[in-house]
Amino acid sequence: MGTLFTRRFEADRIGSQVPVKLMHLEGLYELFVSKFAFSNMDLSMHLFQVNLKMKMTYRTLPYSEDDDVQESEGGFTESGESPKSNHQSRTQWDDNCPWSEWYSAEDPLRGFELLTVWSEKAIESSLEMAELENVSPLEAEKWLISPCLSEILSDGCGGKRIGFASQLLLLIDALHMSLDAKFVEDFISVENPGPENLKSTAVIPPPTVLDRVLKDLFHEVGALQLDFAEGDHENSRTIKGAPLESLFGQFCLHSLWFGDCNIRAIAAFWIEFVREVRWCWEESQPLPRMQASGVVDLSTCLINQKLHMLSICIDKKRQLNQECPKAGENNFFLSAHVKGDSQIQSDISSEDGDTEASFFECDSLSTPDCPNDPESDISSFVHSDAVKLGDPIPKHSACIRRGSAGIVGSMMLLKSYQNMHAPFTQDPPLMTEDMHEERLHAVEALGESFRFSAQLEKDILSSDMSAFKAANPDAVFEDFIRWHSPRDWENDDNMEKVESNTNAVVESTNDWPPRGKLSERMSEHGNSWRKIWNEAPPLPASEQKPLLDPNQEGEKVLHYLETLRPYELLGQMVSTAFKAAADTLNRTSFGGLKQLTTRIGQLYLTMAATLRCLQKNSLSVGTEDIEDLKRLCAIFGHVESLITLAASLHQKFLQAPRLSESIFNDYYNFYLPKMGTVSIGGDEKKDFDKKQEVRRQEREVVASMFTPPTVNQSWRKVLSMGNLLNGHEPTLREIIFSKRDHLSENYYASHAPRGYQQELETYRMYICGTSNDLSVALAVASCD
Repeated sequence: MGTLFTRRFEADRIGSQVPVKLMHLEGLYELFVSKFAFSNMDLSMHLFQVNLKMKMTYRTLPYSEDDDVQESEGGFTESGESPKSNHQSRTQWDDNCPWSEWYSAEDPLRGFELLTVWSEKAIESSLEMAELENVSPLEAEKWLISPCLSEILSDGCGGKRIGFASQLLLLIDALHMSLDAKFVEDFISVENPGPENLKSTAVIPPPTVLDRVLKDLFHEVGALQLDFAEGDHENSRTIKGAPLESLFGQFCLHSLWFGDCNIRAIAAFWIEFVREVRWCWEESQPLPRMQASGVVDLSTCLINQKLHMLSICIDKKRQLNQECPKAGENNFFLSAHVKGDSQIQSDISSEDGDTEASFFECDSLSTPDCPNDPESDISSFVHSDAVKLGDPIPKHSACIRRGSAGIVGSMMLLKSYQNMHAPFTQDPPLMTEDMHEERLHAVEALGESFRFSAQLEKDILSSDMSAFKAANPDAVFEDFIRWHSPRDWENDDNMEKVESNTNAVVESTNDWPPRGKLSERMSEHGNSWRKIWNEAPPLPASEQKPLLDPNQEGEKVLHYLETLRPYELLGQMVSTAFKAAADTLNRTSFGGLKQLTTRIGQLYLTMAATLRCLQKNSLSVGTEDIEDLKRLCAIFGHVESLITLAASLHQKFLQAPRLSESIFNDYYNFYLPKMGTVSIGGDEKKDFDKKQEVRRQEREVVASMFTPPTVNQSWRKVLSMGNLLNGHEPTLREIIFSKRDHLSENYYASHAPRGYQQELETYRMYICGTSNDLSVALAVASCD
């Protein structure tokens, strides 16, 4: 310390059997005073002013250990009844998390460490020290908290963690093994058992396990209304898979855990899955977890499209079985699909399945001897309000109007004074992605002489024309164009004035027919639409050949499922499993963590780019696609770990969201090098030890995490040191005693220069330890 002073150090440690006196602040104060009070007097009866700084560390009990204690104590209620069995009473921290249906994750937080800091204060007696020992830690100047992380989280995605990422990696291995096989049955066939290494490692679960999984897929859905868009991320649809709640989506998630996701177990599971699907088809039972209506979503994988198509075919097949045989086979193909939209003024009420609405009706002003037998043609649908009494009929027209859905506004037929009627039409045929491709190739094979759009929609267009002719017997081709494709009918300037007054249209013969013409596209020579019109017979939709044959299309779907190549099956399973796992984790409640939300969005985009190779159906051994998919699993595992941590923090800090967000952001920045997104600097194995300050209004929330010790935990309390936090004594206490003197008044300063009045810290003692381990260090400054 320069030329004037020297400093002397002493240190000691008591590793066991610490004297009771030195466990308390009062005894430690007297130990420090004894170093400069040269007297045998009772130190507790004298005043010696010293300065004190203190820090105390508290640790929560490990959550798993705390759960065990609570379970053992909660065996009976106050009434003496057992609330649940031992198996049921044990609750896991992630029971309310979306992934808990598939696996139970280890809590990434083993507990928390709380550091309470006391500011420097002057102490004059051991009595004050005794009072300080009874003061609540809530009165400390500063609180700092840091999480105690699980070893699995600290190691990153090192292979020890069991979750979606680990199982997806096994699924990719199964995909790799499927590239050389021709049939799914090859992996379980006795005659062709497959590679030797596969037989020794791949085990098929017993039938009881298989039955339980199939029951969960096919028989435990009930009347659940599935909302396939619920909880989906905005980037989820960029991945060509199946919706999370769909039948194939749930199949893929079950496959991740069925037989540890080996290729033999997947093959056995798929074969039984297809058998269950065929049973639903043959017994006309609704296909679980699939919508029985709507349009096939071409953005999903082909297997999901096929299952959706089969579900619709089953529904139509059920409708046919429920119809009266006299109603004809085609009734269920009819729908109240009426073109014209806002132009139809009459109120249409379609009741396809009601026999009372299935009747035959002549025009209101038809001849009395016209047929009107519901038994002879019950499948003809005409709305009861379809024809008005004021609808004039020319004398030469005694034709029957059939299949009308109502009058189209004030539009009139060009060659008569009749109102135009909109027909009931068939819904467009549903097609999956491969069916669209087949039709496209067929159109391309016909050459360029046919317009693509006209040829592709020829069946639909012919059906609409036949229905229009039946509803409007006196109609011409131009009438159909005015109703079906208004853009191809060019009106004159004065036409709007004429059509604005319906009475004028009916009564005036000078302005009839309306002035207009077909567009150039429709009026050119050899137009395909006019050719289809000339060939289309006047038939209502109920009498037409159905655009969708459910029996034929259903058998096609089953043939596809039963003959699917292994690599095609596994490719779609990988895409769907990644999408379903990500959608499951995305439903986790973790508060408004912007960094994690951004990371999840980036994960979806990365998955979409990496999984795009599976849509090519051109995987081969030796390509880099498999390695890219394995790297994707590592990225997925990192995000899964972060989501797990965020969910745990969110649960524990529901009343203090700022702390949850701050702790997560600190760990996120610490974890970035392990994710490979930034350059790694320093020691990779450095532990996370960042502390976050607790605000005054947040202290009660943190203190509530230190649940009072129970009787069964009393063995942890050897001898209390005081300053308890909800019954928890500090696991570590750090104290600094110091004494400052003017040199002129100090014994050791007798050799100091005259006139030196600077105050010097002559004594300083650092004390660190617990009730079982105490370390003391003393420093004394002097001039000798």
